[in-house]
Amino acid sequence: MFAYSRKELPMSEKLKTLRSEDTASWPKQYPSGAELFISALGTTREQAGSFENQRKIDYDLNLELAKAAKEAGTKAYVLVSSGGSSSSSMFGYMKMKGELEDAVKNLGFEHCVFLRPGLLVGARNDTRMAEAAMRSVANVAGSVSGNRLKDFWAQDADVVAKAAVRAGLDCIEGKEKEKIRVLEQADIVRLGRTEWKE
Repeated sequence: MFAYSRKELPMSEKLKTLRSEDTASWPKQYPSGAELFISALGTTREQAGSFENQRKIDYDLNLELAKAAKEAGTKAYVLVSSGGSSSSSMFGYMKMKGELEDAVKNLGFEHCVFLRPGLLVGARNDTRMAEAAMRSVANVAGSVSGNRLKDFWAQDADVVAKAAVRAGLDCIEGKEKEKIRVLEQADIVRLGRTEWKE
């Protein structure tokens, strides 16, 4: 397994990090022979400094990596997108995510899976105050209701990650018959928590 990163990741015997501050070099480093590519790549407008700079990561770099994966013969592409993604959205962020989904569909992978989670809940090193408050509300709602009051609008990051892995493995193991699959929040919770097996 390989992972792209701009910083050091926790050590793992199974994980090789393709680490570089120069993200423009990432598509050239794409490993040949990889059957599955999972992308959860993204940033915030605040971190990027502007919506245009955010688009360079969330759309441009994601698409270049998807093209590299396709050229390398990767069969299945899994993208952690966003709830409400649509290329016809009036909201810039949702429109950008929808445009990325459309562009990836046109590359012709054997399988594409798009996860559309709600608010991501989990530990963050940097966060905006409003998002931190919403995450706190989601965590409280989850703790008092066994996750019933949280799952329909906010998902734990590890649940989203597990759902992405399971959906991708289903594709390369021949269990997924659909060429394009969209996983909404309830699907993510089902795959990443309810049906998840280590």
